[in-house]
Amino acid sequence: MIPRYSRPEMVSLWAPETRFAIWFEIEAHATDALAELGVVPRSAAKALWDWWATKPVIDVARIDAIEAVTKHDVIAFLTWVAENVGDEARFMHQGMTSSDVLDTCLAVQLARASDILLADLDALLEVLKRRAFQHKLTPTIGRSHGIHAEPVTFGLKLAEAYAEFARARKRLVAAREDIATCAISGAVGTFANIDPRVEAHVAEKLGLAIEPVSTQVIPRDRHAMFFATLGVIASSIERLAIEVRHLQRTEVLEAEEYFSPGQKGSSAMPHKRNPVLTENLTGLARMVRSATIPAMENVALWHERDISHSSVERYIGPDATITLDFALARLTGVMDKLVVYPARMQKNLDRMGGLVHSQRVLLALTQAGVSREDSYRLVQRNAMQVWESDGELSLLELLKGDDELTLSDAELEALFDLGYHFKQVDTIFDRVFQS
Repeated sequence: MIPRYSRPEMVSLWAPETRFAIWFEIEAHATDALAELGVVPRSAAKALWDWWATKPVIDVARIDAIEAVTKHDVIAFLTWVAENVGDEARFMHQGMTSSDVLDTCLAVQLARASDILLADLDALLEVLKRRAFQHKLTPTIGRSHGIHAEPVTFGLKLAEAYAEFARARKRLVAAREDIATCAISGAVGTFANIDPRVEAHVAEKLGLAIEPVSTQVIPRDRHAMFFATLGVIASSIERLAIEVRHLQRTEVLEAEEYFSPGQKGSSAMPHKRNPVLTENLTGLARMVRSATIPAMENVALWHERDISHSSVERYIGPDATITLDFALARLTGVMDKLVVYPARMQKNLDRMGGLVHSQRVLLALTQAGVSREDSYRLVQRNAMQVWESDGELSLLELLKGDDELTLSDAELEALFDLGYHFKQVDTIFDRVFQS
């Protein structure tokens, strides 16, 4: 994580102060439950919460200093709490192991990170929907292999992006549910020294589900699925970013990123207006995806636990969520201010002399009794002349002059109606936005 690609809310979630605050809540709620069960005195739980009510400053430097001696972060934290609370603090952590605190805390952080990301997706979806309806019937060329294919509308391009990110939102909701589990089961997960009711209490207080079998750690397949979901979302960001980058190419220039007053595109060439934001999004997507393989490799731990996953998650937890949060917000801004050029879209549509209507002619010939093979040959023969003229020739005029064709001029002209291609736009929009 670097400040250039981060936003305050998500960054604060991963700050040491936030982590230690969650650790305290886990320990204090567990002590409450232990007191209810008669395992520890009620005064112990009260002492913890009374101290917390004073809103103490979490002394990260002191905790780090203790850890420098103990070489154990959870013990360092417990020692610091005991220094402040006093003798009653000895009843903290009864029957618990470090992973109970660490894994449950990570679950809380990832669940909260999911909530931020879901809000990001909602903002993006709102913008995509608005821009899709704005350009619902704005004609543009559809491309396959980067080559002119048949007409579409720019609104359909945006509707496709909306549908993709709507799927992303559903996946993230499922991933959040999967990751938000609590484990307070003690060493090797047997509950030998702590009652399962403590786990249930902590889970309820923190808004988590109970992990059915936690060994000594929460199974890492949950985390692998979570980070894989973030990786897929990042890939969707890149797909839309690349579309914008292609549309902004000088030879295309059908849409471009907003270029603000005073903005500079190049240190050498004053005329440049570069798609720097979407290029940046391509790079950020790569970074988010880079977390998926380590997360999957974390699934295979030794026996009931080892800590080979720990260092990995200390990186990818903050980095992937902070980067994706920033990327979603940046993409939302790009699409909100995207400058669209309908006239250029129409110019590009017309550039190749009507080749985009070739399929309609092919189908009309087959309907008129010509074999598909002959129909294809006749249309392609004329289309290649247009292609090789770089659009200087007209497919319609060439077809009219082809004696082998059996269609009348009026019939041919009707086949070059642009509106024909958009008759199902409403149907597609209904599928996307009413679902």
